[in-house]
Amino acid sequence: MLLKEKESGDLVKIVDVDALIIPTRKEVAGCIQAGQEEQDPTNFDKNQLVFPSGETLPRCWVDAEYQSS
Repeated sequence: MLLKEKESGDLVKIVDVDALIIPTRKEVAGCIQAGQEEQDPTNFDKNQLVFPSGETLPRCWVDAEYQSS
């Protein structure tokens, strides 16, 4: 799955999609897709990632208390 880093606008290939959808995980491993070679995986704060269209991630992916509100 590809997401976009808000600040830089770079695409990020998510390494572990299961970790992305767990709301208690604040970070997810991914590889920046800039340049000719794929970069080594690094952790990204889920709040700094959006879909390539610019849409934010679903609240149920980032907020463990989303059902309480």
